[in-house]
Amino acid sequence: MSLTPSGTARDGGAASPVVTTVVVHRIRLLEGVDPERFESWVRDVDYAACPRLPAVVGFAVQRVTDAEAAAPGEYFEIIEVTDRTEFERDMRSETFRGLVAEFEKMATVVAELTGERVGTGYRSR
Repeated sequence: MSLTPSGTARDGGAASPVVTTVVVHRIRLLEGVDPERFESWVRDVDYAACPRLPAVVGFAVQRVTDAEAAAPGEYFEIIEVTDRTEFERDMRSETFRGLVAEFEKMATVVAELTGERVGTGYRSR
């Protein structure tokens, strides 16, 4: 793999978008929400909506498994975006607002970290 002058990765195909901003949310399920219901929604609805959010180039939700770090029903999500301003535009879209409406029936964001990636980072293949 080589990098183009703009810093995008090349593997012989099209350039990958450059991630400039990463948003991490710590999530807690609302009382009484079944974790499988939330996880099913993430897999079937949340992930499926990502292609309709142009600024989002990566998104994953992780279940917290370290018992000392969190209570049951805690998750964190990592959102990789090309640009914070473009992501804010995505956040005003009907797609995003619909996701938020469903999410808020099951969970709440209890903390947010936003940062800029240092260099291009590393990702295997």
